[in-house]
Amino acid sequence: MKQLYIAFILLYTGSVLAQSTGSIVGKLSDKEMSNEPLAFANVILKGTLKGTTSDFDGLYEITNVSPGTYTIVFTFLGYETLEIPDVVVDAGKVTEINAALGAGSVSLNEVVITTSVAKDSEVALLLDQKKAIQIKESISAEALTRKGIDDAAAAVAQISGISKQQGSSDVYVRGLGDRYQNTTMNGLSLPSTDVNKKNIDLDLFSSSIIENIAVSKAYTPFFYGDFAAGNVNIDSKEYTGNGFLNVSLGSGVNSNAAGTEFVTSEGTSFFGFYNRYDNDPFAIILSHGVDPEAAPDPTNISGTIEGGYSLNINEESRLSFFGMASFSNGYEFLEGPALDFTNDIKVRFPLVNEYAYSTTTTAMGNITYRIDKDHKLKFTSLFVNSARDAVGYYGIGGNGFNRDGFSNNGDGGYFQLNVQFNQDMIFVNQLNGAHTFNDDWSLDWGIGFNKVFSDEPDRKRISLEDYQFALDDDPSTNPIFYDNIAFDNQRFFQSIEDDELSSYITLNKKVSEEVTFNFGYNGRRKERRFNNWRYGYQIVDKNANPVTDVNNLDDFFNVSNINIPSGSGLWDLFIVRNPQGLDIGLQNRPQIYENTYKGNLDVHAAYVTAELNLSDKWLLIPGFRIEAYQQGIVYDVINPVPTDPGFRQAYENIYLPSLNVKYALNEDANLRFSFSKTASFPEFKESANFVYEGVTQRVGGNPDLLGKPDGTGPIFSEIYNYDLKYEWFPNRGELISVAAFAKTINDPVNRVVATDATGNQRYFRTGDQAKVYGVEVELRKNIINDSDENAVLSFGANAAYTHTEQDLKTVSTTDGFTFGTSFADRTTEELEGASPFILNADINFSPGFENYKPVATLAYSYFSDRIYAIGSGNLGNMVEKAVPTLNFVWTNSFGEHFEANLSAQNLLDPDISLIRENTGVEDTNPLVQGFVKDGDVTLREFKRGINVGLTLKYKF
Repeated sequence: MKQLYIAFILLYTGSVLAQSTGSIVGKLSDKEMSNEPLAFANVILKGTLKGTTSDFDGLYEITNVSPGTYTIVFTFLGYETLEIPDVVVDAGKVTEINAALGAGSVSLNEVVITTSVAKDSEVALLLDQKKAIQIKESISAEALTRKGIDDAAAAVAQISGISKQQGSSDVYVRGLGDRYQNTTMNGLSLPSTDVNKKNIDLDLFSSSIIENIAVSKAYTPFFYGDFAAGNVNIDSKEYTGNGFLNVSLGSGVNSNAAGTEFVTSEGTSFFGFYNRYDNDPFAIILSHGVDPEAAPDPTNISGTIEGGYSLNINEESRLSFFGMASFSNGYEFLEGPALDFTNDIKVRFPLVNEYAYSTTTTAMGNITYRIDKDHKLKFTSLFVNSARDAVGYYGIGGNGFNRDGFSNNGDGGYFQLNVQFNQDMIFVNQLNGAHTFNDDWSLDWGIGFNKVFSDEPDRKRISLEDYQFALDDDPSTNPIFYDNIAFDNQRFFQSIEDDELSSYITLNKKVSEEVTFNFGYNGRRKERRFNNWRYGYQIVDKNANPVTDVNNLDDFFNVSNINIPSGSGLWDLFIVRNPQGLDIGLQNRPQIYENTYKGNLDVHAAYVTAELNLSDKWLLIPGFRIEAYQQGIVYDVINPVPTDPGFRQAYENIYLPSLNVKYALNEDANLRFSFSKTASFPEFKESANFVYEGVTQRVGGNPDLLGKPDGTGPIFSEIYNYDLKYEWFPNRGELISVAAFAKTINDPVNRVVATDATGNQRYFRTGDQAKVYGVEVELRKNIINDSDENAVLSFGANAAYTHTEQDLKTVSTTDGFTFGTSFADRTTEELEGASPFILNADINFSPGFENYKPVATLAYSYFSDRIYAIGSGNLGNMVEKAVPTLNFVWTNSFGEHFEANLSAQNLLDPDISLIRENTGVEDTNPLVQGFVKDGDVTLREFKRGINVGLTLKYKF
């Protein structure tokens, strides 16, 4: 009876208190994201200790509030702070206050705005991922800063199923390489800056210009049909708050480059620009030598300045500005062996020393005009200059070997000097608009124009025999020039220019709470113009003119030694093509070009999707896309195949259905399924009949990818995609997900290395079908939280296993193909670029002190062996060996204005290796000892070194 009495008293007291107090409830939404629910915002009663946070659906409730008049304060990191005064709470009643937080200032009678900042939080992106209609993962600017990530390539490598090699911009999604991906910025296509790639180098996008990055691995009709592995979209940074200015300066060293006597190309600038483009290559050769020049002390530097400002025009209109400019450079010293293996050892360099100097200059500006709460315009302009200067000494030590050498002294002492500069400049201009009409209709659109200049100006390659004589102290013995062909000593110039126009428009109609339709168009028109020039030094009498000083070749290649008139000089300049219309000798004349091609790509598509909310749990998104695809290439190259007409033209209407299904298991967990049909189109570099000759490798295109000369054969790869994913968001900033995926690729394309004496690598449709399937897991967990539920210690990890298998078939010229290849007894193989295992993990520690806020992050990544090129005949594949990477970043904020950040990249400093498997070569041969292990030949191997840097930043 006593217990019942106490329970009755407590119940009665609670009832009385409930009747003597009130509560405040409501829903928070995000004005910048079409009024989507805003989760995890703080809601407090000003001047009290009462408060709460909004849930995933933006709902909040404050109970047991004493009657009275209050001011409610809504806050959330990255959003405006709203104060709503004069909120009356009555006893026994519920007061409902719904509010919308936005990124800009709003003037309402009952709202006072105190701050305004850009939206870039990690929690907000997890909410977006939870609400998304397709399978996608995102990483925010907040996470980039927290993990010390400097660029977009390193950012996407934090996402499950994605790998990036340290020191390389190549990104692999679910084991599939560059040709199966797309890259966009603000929903508009981005160009490639590299003739050897389809996608732009993501490491060109510094974290200073990134709002967030989203990787969509499941297809929806909004994307171009050329989709298999995924679409990477970069949202450029947009500033919406009060004025700010940040300045940062950094410096660092590479453990390999430090202390070396560094050299660079002659004629290039410290900032990565080349100023002789207006001059004819022939004139450049006659006026400039071949020797590299001494460089400054190899110390890395970086600097960034960024700022923004917002201007309120009236109560609903706002004009915002953001701009940034940055420069960074890096020195690397790469040391190790290199080997040219065709069907046998062709060229062997036991030791290569390469001095590589790279720069990136970036400038971006955007203007955002929010006309009112329903209409917004955004203009973005981006410039990136990326350059790499490499001076390579192949055959240091005098032990180089050339199978076709002429020298009888030892093994020939073959040596090559390769001095090479590559510069890529891109200009991106975009205009985007977002409009809402009557809450039922919305319109999003964008148009962009991209311009690319990709150049390799004045590559110098000099070849010597008997190089070991340059290392003795005997002035009577010296190296001689190697000149099996005229181009063993050469100057090479290459120019690529791309123009691309892209656009999209999407109309959204909300029929009811359960049904929404999307109708749209997107398209792109791209043109590439390629030219190269090559001049070969023909040595008049190499035996009569030995190389007395290998560090001063300019004396020999001085214009005064040109063989004009004949018999009066030491060398001639050999060309392949005469100036147009002139029938003169192929020596000592400027040429129009050596090889040229022009490629065009036109894609126009219409699409429709429906968002069907069948219940609170089921969401179905069927979609359909019709895409008109047209691609052509015209080329004029040396040594053409006689039956090749010199062009290809392909056209096809492609029909692409899709279905995305989302089932909400509960408020915090989703189950997703996706099916789609997509395509994969050849890239210009894959289909252009041009062979690029590196020091130890040669890669060329194959026009048969766009159909055989008679117009028959497949012109694209047809792909069927299947995805199933479970995702759980247990707490703020946390995620657990498991995904399974499968793909069928008809008529897949792979790079194949020939078994003949050339060893050229070309692209072929190597079989009728390839199959891909795998599984991904991801975990983001907060281990320790502070009193505001912000993570103090957190851990993230993701892993993926991908299995690929394709059938192999013989491609024969007797069947009408321009080029042929075969695979002996092999009938199946993995896909090129496929890593069976991928792992990423990071741990983050961010304790908070009053005026000192340090953040320490340790990040690890790993990818297993993957095929670089499939070996034809009985020879094995070229394989990139597994690489683990460990990076450490320690950021330190002192007060509100000053930061000091320390980074240590590539701490494990693993070997970067490219091998040729199952060659049959024995390591007992003294010429290949150290190159061969169990029949696998090492083609290239080096370490990149550890990069340590310190950056100081001041926020005005």
